[in-house]
Amino acid sequence: MMEDGTSLGPLQLTGGRWGVGDASRPGTHWVEFRPDGLRQHEPDSEGRSVPWSRIMTGVWLTWGKHPRNTASRGMYTLKGTVAGRAGGWMHLTLRHPYENEQLRFDRHERPYRAVDALRLESLMRQLVDEGKPHLLGDPEWTGRAVAHLSGGGNRWITNRALRRAATEAVATATGP
Repeated sequence: MMEDGTSLGPLQLTGGRWGVGDASRPGTHWVEFRPDGLRQHEPDSEGRSVPWSRIMTGVWLTWGKHPRNTASRGMYTLKGTVAGRAGGWMHLTLRHPYENEQLRFDRHERPYRAVDALRLESLMRQLVDEGKPHLLGDPEWTGRAVAHLSGGGNRWITNRALRRAATEAVATATGP
């Protein structure tokens, strides 16, 4: 098992659970990867769940205080990190009924490398496209995929390179 604090952009292992956003601070918004689907945690609320079977293509992350900041997708620094301290949003297209969903998360104190956030998006999209998003609900599997995707250079990369990295991470995490 990986150590708490292991991360890929906004995805981090905290208390043996993988989640997008800062789950370590009380009173924050974050999205947990569970065996049955995504679980939105919110202050003063029971939150809500999204089963893996409802998630369609169209997974992406945006940065900012409001979910409608989708046109710019956020700001980035010259060092290749996500700018600003406002939270973020995980956008999903759901089926039965068809609808767009935005799950809010609060940022960690640490900066997010833009390339890591893009790799996370690519991994999630690939798993949805292959009908395997439930793999993210397995902490061991997710840990192996994150270990493969984290690190490396923080440079401009193409969609093709992102897809290749996600394909390699899925193969590595799944094993022979």
